Amino acid sequence: MLQNIGFFVILLGVLVTVHELGHFLVAKACGVKVLKFSIGFGPKLIGFTKGETEYQIALLPLGGYVKMAGDMPHEELSPEEASRGFLAQPPWKRGLIVLAGPAFNLIFPILVYFFVFLGPHQATSTYVGTVSEGMPAQAAGIRPGDRILSVDGEPVRTFNDMREAFVGRFERPVPIVLERNGQKLTLDVTPTKNVETSPIDTVERGSIGVEAVSKPPIVGVPPGSVAEKAGLRTFDRILAVNGVSVETEARFQQELDKHAEGAPLELTLRRMDSVAAGVVTGRVPSVLKLTVPKQPGVGLATVGAETSDLYLATVAPGSAAEKGGLRPGDRIIALDGEKPESFVKFSSKLNALKERSFQLTWRGADGERTETLAQAPLKTEDEMGTASSPIVLGVRNWVLSAADMPVLDEVTVHLGPGAALKQAALIVPKIVGQMVRVLGGLLVGSVPMNTVGGPIMMYQLASKSAEQGLDSFLHLMALISINLGVMNLLPIPVLDGFHLLSAAWEGIRRRPIPVRVREVANMVGLALLVLLMLLAVTNDITR
Repeated sequence: MLQNIGFFVILLGVLVTVHELGHFLVAKACGVKVLKFSIGFGPKLIGFTKGETEYQIALLPLGGYVKMAGDMPHEELSPEEASRGFLAQPPWKRGLIVLAGPAFNLIFPILVYFFVFLGPHQATSTYVGTVSEGMPAQAAGIRPGDRILSVDGEPVRTFNDMREAFVGRFERPVPIVLERNGQKLTLDVTPTKNVETSPIDTVERGSIGVEAVSKPPIVGVPPGSVAEKAGLRTFDRILAVNGVSVETEARFQQELDKHAEGAPLELTLRRMDSVAAGVVTGRVPSVLKLTVPKQPGVGLATVGAETSDLYLATVAPGSAAEKGGLRPGDRIIALDGEKPESFVKFSSKLNALKERSFQLTWRGADGERTETLAQAPLKTEDEMGTASSPIVLGVRNWVLSAADMPVLDEVTVHLGPGAALKQAALIVPKIVGQMVRVLGGLLVGSVPMNTVGGPIMMYQLASKSAEQGLDSFLHLMALISINLGVMNLLPIPVLDGFHLLSAAWEGIRRRPIPVRVREVANMVGLALLVLLMLLAVTNDITR
């Protein structure tokens, strides 16, 4: 516990020091007299005086301040100090001093990420763990277990390299060189267009439907298929083929490549049987063996099955889905006439259809069926016992844990100083854009207020990130520093953003904001910050 408190204090101490150091250095550079530089609030723990400035560390590490001469209206100063007071400075100097704190919070993460990226580090390789059904990669013949070497002639080593290579490449054939079973192949893939928007830019990127994570081979069994005749059931997990372990779809594909079409395949399966017939009250696994002749195709099609992604594992009792006739084991075919590529995209489209009815086509024990359905409130309780009634259809597919979907291959990437600095300078603006988007979401209600966190949440994050290693802790420090920089630029009284606005106002209007207006604004700003802190602490305690 003492160690975790130490990490928490280090985290806050560094970030507060960075922020206040910005104000301090620029104030000194502008000739303003600085009376006190404090890390923390409350009673002084340790301190010293050097020159005209007192430096101290105070008891409460939840902030800090730089006390400048003449930073309060009507403050009495000696004649020699009057010209060096903060409010006596021209607006552009005051603006620079105020801006320096948030600016340092936004520049500091570039330095942090520079040291994180510098030198050797592990990154996810271009090894294909999963190929999404119905996506361009599957249509082009890319399989789990392939390793992508280049995209349109551009060499790629990491999964992020490959993702960036598809920027601007879509809706046209793109040659991809890959390695399969020790041999190089060139395939033409036509990526779909995917538009990614943020408050700072819009990126048009090609998407082919491959993932680095490897899913286990869990089957979906169509009625009348070879798989069904052999005795397979939906959600059976294939553990081995002819005695060879196949823990992922990639390993399953590589093993199947060794056998000719029509060859008998002895499958070792783990079956999740219902405890009570027809009622999903719990599942008990059993292991069994079945033999299936190898079928034409790739992946699960070689055993006469298909991916289980669009099969329903659960249908909530009393939900709109149950009332409409959906049952566990049914497979989603189409939503408003469009075939969903995955259950994730099916769920995403459902979220956009909460206000109207839609046509759903699914396949059950009695064949295909199409009905007009509408989502409805469903009473639920979370792990804390909090009740809610979200508008949902009430279905879920088979949910895999992170342990079930490992990243199978990583590469060591060496970045020199120039490349590390470039990457650090590129990632910070992206994170700033994400922060701005979250703040906008809080204002319009698209981001729930219960996501706001306070000191307890920061303590927990500091503890967990420290356990994961130095890089993780530095990453958290950079994220919170960016958050502090963005938040302090908001034009809210008491924050730096309002003081910056005041300096700009005076520079343009040639007169300051009236003192009374400033005092009222400060009271309102303080009240808003107190309410925000109460919300954050309440959320912390609830969690």
